[in-house]
Amino acid sequence: MLHSYRAVVITGGSSGIGKSFLEHAAKLSPNLVFFNISRRVPDIKIEGLRLFHFPCDLADPRKVARVGNDVIAALDREAPSGRVMLVNNSGYGSYGPFAKARVGRELSMLDVNLRAPVQLTGILLPRLQAQGGAVINMASTAAFQPTSYMAVYGASKVALLHWSLALGEELRGTGVRVLAVCPGPTATEFFRAAGLRHPIIPDALGQTPAEVVEAALRALAAGRQLVVCGWKNKTAAALVSKLPKPLATRFAARAIAHYRGAEGWPQP
Repeated sequence: MLHSYRAVVITGGSSGIGKSFLEHAAKLSPNLVFFNISRRVPDIKIEGLRLFHFPCDLADPRKVARVGNDVIAALDREAPSGRVMLVNNSGYGSYGPFAKARVGRELSMLDVNLRAPVQLTGILLPRLQAQGGAVINMASTAAFQPTSYMAVYGASKVALLHWSLALGEELRGTGVRVLAVCPGPTATEFFRAAGLRHPIIPDALGQTPAEVVEAALRALAAGRQLVVCGWKNKTAAALVSKLPKPLATRFAARAIAHYRGAEGWPQP
């Protein structure tokens, strides 16, 4: 499937799932050209890798607009033909009661998790429609129930999931596919950035970034619109989706709040 693509544009390729995506795709299809949008340059040592880095603060819409136009210019030079894959991967979370949160940080999180994917997709969609391609949006299993103490993060992923599915239906038959990927807890820097010293669940119950990337690529190859990564996450998402929303909210709140005593809430 990857051999049918010429270029991959990805956000957040310097760490976690994004970095794993770059490494995995480059090994499977060495002819791909990669365009990474993130703060840091990815530290990837693969011989012959064609990787172009565009530094950008995705929380700033003006900078996203500029970098989107820069990427289009780079595509004109490096990949003027062939299918293009856009991977909206960047995102982060926060942990604690909303009443104690730094509202500015919560708003920036919405910018990175939701507005930036919508904005970048809008900028690059004409190119994808002209050349064919796909949009992969990294949502989360947090999208299947309200997540108290991670309320804004969960809401951003609900919106990203629903937007992805709606956009995919709009683009049906146009040559552009949209895939929403919903990982569960994954061994990345996410939990530390959210204010936790340790992941919410043991490593044995989570996934590695490589497992998430493999699930995403297999789902794209199979023509799917949504993939929940891992059978444990699939089971949990299916069960919680059957519950009334207030009850699902109560269960999730109790599970997440369990870590308050061990870690303490982040300081406002």
